[in-house]
Amino acid sequence: MKRSTLVNWLIVLAVVALAALPVLFVQGEFGGADGLAEEAITESHPDYEPWFGSIYEPPSGEIESGLFALQAAIGAGIVGYYFGVARTRRRLARDTAQPERPAADPT
Repeated sequence: MKRSTLVNWLIVLAVVALAALPVLFVQGEFGGADGLAEEAITESHPDYEPWFGSIYEPPSGEIESGLFALQAAIGAGIVGYYFGVARTRRRLARDTAQPERPAADPT
C-alpha cells in the first residue's frame, strides 16, 4: 500500500473517531452556541432587544436542520472542488515538467 493511501485512510479514521466518540461517550444535551449565547444575554441583560430579526424563520426544527445540512454540504462541495482542481493542476504541471522517457528498445 502506498504511503499516501495509508495517510488518507488514517485521516478518514481520525475524522470518524472525532465524530463518533463524543456521541458515544459524552452524556448530556448537545446544544448549540446560539442557544448558550441567548441564555447568557438574557441572564445579564433581561431587557435586551435584538437589533433585527431573522429574514426567514423555518416552520420547524427539522427544516432548520435540513437547511443547515444543505449549507454544510454546499460548503464541503466547494472546498472539495477546490482541492480537486488544485491537485489536478499540480499533477498536470508535474507531468508537463518531466521530459518523456524514450521507449525501451525491444531488441
